[in-house]
Amino acid sequence: MNRGEPPLNWMQRYKLRLKRKRLLWRSFRSRRQLTGLSDQTQRIAPGAILAFTTLRNEITRLPWFFHHYRRLGVDHFLMVDNGSDDGSVAYLQDQPDVSLWRTTESYRASRFGLDWLTWLQWKYGHGHWTLMVDTDELLIYAHHDRRSLHDLTAWLDVHGQAAFGALMLDLYPKGPLGAQSYDPQSDPTEVLRWFDPSPYRALRQTPMGNLWVQGGVRERMFFSDRPERSPTLNKIPLVRWARHYAYVNSCHSALPRSLNFAYDGPGGQAPSGVLLHTKFLPEVVEKSQIEKQRRQHFHDPDQFGAYYDGIIGGPDLWTPRSAELRDWRQLQDLGLMNAGGFQATAGK
Repeated sequence: MNRGEPPLNWMQRYKLRLKRKRLLWRSFRSRRQLTGLSDQTQRIAPGAILAFTTLRNEITRLPWFFHHYRRLGVDHFLMVDNGSDDGSVAYLQDQPDVSLWRTTESYRASRFGLDWLTWLQWKYGHGHWTLMVDTDELLIYAHHDRRSLHDLTAWLDVHGQAAFGALMLDLYPKGPLGAQSYDPQSDPTEVLRWFDPSPYRALRQTPMGNLWVQGGVRERMFFSDRPERSPTLNKIPLVRWARHYAYVNSCHSALPRSLNFAYDGPGGQAPSGVLLHTKFLPEVVEKSQIEKQRRQHFHDPDQFGAYYDGIIGGPDLWTPRSAELRDWRQLQDLGLMNAGGFQATAGK
């Protein structure tokens, strides 16, 4: 049991074990929905760091996504394409470090892609450090400009930590959404330079012990009248995976529950990073129009029509209180991430 992890009674423990088994069974059944297009898994070496991703029509984001994560040290990408028609599939099939599956089944009915990815984690991720990220999420952590994910995970292993949490930080441009231009070969943070430094609030939930962090620009702009419905911003994207593990809600929470206590949110003391969320690239206006019609991204899509309408209207998210992104040190000073003792040079 992790420090700070309150005990459960036998009935609570039983229910969580049963829930985890049901999730794993769902993922096992979902394997029939996947068609392999490019299987490079024989190249996965012991100790490889693996990234797992579900995507649809992300050709604009893929070049920098791979640039970023290859530079951090990801060794292999296991990806599920959910019916792309923008050239993403051909692009992914050309990547030597990508194993690719395709499905046209419902993203929403698959627990937003979790069933598919959990199956792939079960089959290929056991014993590896695995990264669960979307194509619009760029993980950074203390000293990421000098130390790789292999350095970070080796440090986590030494300190007995099986998971590493992160705040999902929404980045946005200055000026109306959709009015900017973006080169897919360039760093999206050059366009999305701004973020809300505060406020963020965190609540530890029972019985799973998962954190629930909310706040930031999307709450400020689109959920100010119903903040309880604003997006969840905490994730546990990096885990030394085992076959009996399962994510419950995206990678916001996981079972066994001990994994959830690896992250204690903004201002916390646990080592953590930030997922730079690049949702608000210029294409977001057109994509929001499409996703509003597809109704695949929320448990109750009818309640989020106003959210999509707000984005489609092309608002300016910037205010005088917005902070311009500089580097990870700035985010640590703001309490949005924590080095937790991880140093710039091995052995320090």
